[in-house]
Amino acid sequence: MTWNYRTQARLATPGCVQPFDMHIHLLKSKLHRAQVTAACLDYEGSLTIAEDLMEQAGLRPYERILCSNLANGQRFETYAILGPRGSGAIELNGAAAYRGKVGDRLTIMSFALVETTAAAEWKPRILVLGPSNTIVSERGI
Repeated sequence: MTWNYRTQARLATPGCVQPFDMHIHLLKSKLHRAQVTAACLDYEGSLTIAEDLMEQAGLRPYERILCSNLANGQRFETYAILGPRGSGAIELNGAAAYRGKVGDRLTIMSFALVETTAAAEWKPRILVLGPSNTIVSERGI
């Protein structure tokens, strides 16, 4: 099988053109204004997120996430791990603990690879968090 990059089509056999399914990365899940509740340097790395927040946002354990710290502007990439349900836990672990401190507000994002035909109808799950990391607003759920 060869590619015709000009038309973005696959040539299965000479003269036979099949359409190429384009995909783009779109926001899948977002926790906005999540407040860091703990930081632990002596951990193998990750971001602990309360189980109920992960479920509501559509995040899975060990899913790759991108975080931005609203206090210092730094961004970092890590993976999510489950914290105790109902705890409001947002804990920086390992090297990620150097990217913020308790009390900082984070935006936590995950992305999905979506076919361009489905992109027009795509709706990410967005949770805006308030005091004690309680949900104050939801969109796309």
